[in-house]
Amino acid sequence: MNNILVIGSGGREHALCWRLKQSPSVAQVFCAPGNGGIAQDVTCVAVKTPDEIIAFCKKERIALVVIGAEQPLVDGLADKLEAAGIPAFGPGAKAAQLEGSKGFMKMLCSKYHIPTAAYGFFDNEKDALQFLEGKSYPIVVKADGLAAGKGVIIAENKADAEAAVREMFSGSFGDSGKSVVIEEFLDGEEVSFFALSDGKTAIQFGYAQDHKRAYDGDKGPNTGGMGTYAPPPVMSDALCNQVMKEIIEPTVSGMSKDGMPFKGVLFAGLMLTKNGPKLLEYNVRFGDPETQVLMARFDADLFPVLLACSKGGLDKVKISFRKEAAVCVVMAAKGYPGTYLKGTTIRGLDKAATIDGVKVFHAGTESRDGNIVATGGRVLGVTALGVTIAEAQAKAYKAVDSIDWPEGFCRRDIGWRALKAA
Repeated sequence: MNNILVIGSGGREHALCWRLKQSPSVAQVFCAPGNGGIAQDVTCVAVKTPDEIIAFCKKERIALVVIGAEQPLVDGLADKLEAAGIPAFGPGAKAAQLEGSKGFMKMLCSKYHIPTAAYGFFDNEKDALQFLEGKSYPIVVKADGLAAGKGVIIAENKADAEAAVREMFSGSFGDSGKSVVIEEFLDGEEVSFFALSDGKTAIQFGYAQDHKRAYDGDKGPNTGGMGTYAPPPVMSDALCNQVMKEIIEPTVSGMSKDGMPFKGVLFAGLMLTKNGPKLLEYNVRFGDPETQVLMARFDADLFPVLLACSKGGLDKVKISFRKEAAVCVVMAAKGYPGTYLKGTTIRGLDKAATIDGVKVFHAGTESRDGNIVATGGRVLGVTALGVTIAEAQAKAYKAVDSIDWPEGFCRRDIGWRALKAA
């Protein structure tokens, strides 16, 4: 039996902890630092620095560390764990550049002929502004580095594009904006596509559709994600095979050739254009809130799958997903993604938990005096399984409506594309 440590404190980590806890080969799951909801399912521990994490792993004989978020990966946590003889799920710092630097990702695409938007990569304002001359609009301006989902601006005209470039080079995005990618705007339907890799082998690991805008009808500002559903009907077996062949496999083989083999999960943000699927960006960790629907549908032992990404042998593991659909509705604090209220009490979670096929994953909560208190922007991921997306959606909103949290809000149309297609 194996002990596992999950690094992180969001809804993604809650979903991973919950699924790993169900593994027949896992004795105990720890989470650092975790949150109020995670603490109800597994043991939360207060270890932060790489040295503290390594010491804890040795003390508790941790068989695998699952690194949830991108920043520790970019900072090299997986490398430090591996050097200490502790298996880690997640790429080393060099391979994590796929998310840590959009310029790096674009150059890899150019080198290995991976379909993506035409682009320019600049480390100074003058050249970036010059690039905008004679371009068609809208156009996309991206900060090169990690910007917590906020470093992407879709400019509708040249003036907006110039303003975006100047804003990035002015330091508004810190070090993330020291370099800038400017790329063509791609039109189509967006899909989150997941694949696992052990550095040599890549296998498909499901897909989902996210709802990035804050309000119904895809209105309002962009967020970290207001809800997801899976499987999206826009994806077919043929399209999945195309994505693996044209995007995922060339990435894995290219990274290996370049001496930085990718181990972990490749989360490809795709645009399904009239000319086929194109890569918008790579993330080197599971998505949030996509993980919630992936884990709800996953129907095998997760531990050996994640361990194989670290140690090799991914071609020998078994994965399977339930036939049911899953819908995750994010409940956020009013005001999100702007200024929002913290410290409000959430009631009715026990009632929501009684609904068949429902699991409420916590993203931004704490336990205080026996109460669950909201501490973040995105606070809960109310997730439900159903025979159809419509059924899963109905269950999710039934659970949402049983939760007593006047200071929260959610979109009421998660899964609308699938329902429209049906």
